[in-house]
Amino acid sequence: MSIEVNGATIATTASGYLENYLDWSEAVALAIAAGEGIEMTDKHWDVVNYLRDEYVNNSQNQPMERVVLKDMGKKWGSKPTSKDLYTLFPLAPTKQGTKIAGLPEVHRKGGY
Repeated sequence: MSIEVNGATIATTASGYLENYLDWSEAVALAIAAGEGIEMTDKHWDVVNYLRDEYVNNSQNQPMERVVLKDMGKKWGSKPTSKDLYTLFPLAPTKQGTKIAGLPEVHRKGGY
């Protein structure tokens, strides 16, 4: 599978995740988000950029939901609830957020 972004063909897995996380850009993220029915806001970008930073700069770490909640709380000034993250990413914040962030698919169960 693949997606078209700005005239370039970007390879994806059958699940819609990028085959190579280095192919990611904000334009790619917007295309994936649109396909997921998500309109990106500043909070969406905070989560996506956080997930990318953890993966790229922290030994390919893909944090669980409780860690994302804690770290977004530091960034946003108040700790969000799981419901807040699911409002942003209805199909699971660490899975759908990871997809939009262009990272490999998470195969673990649950958010905690």
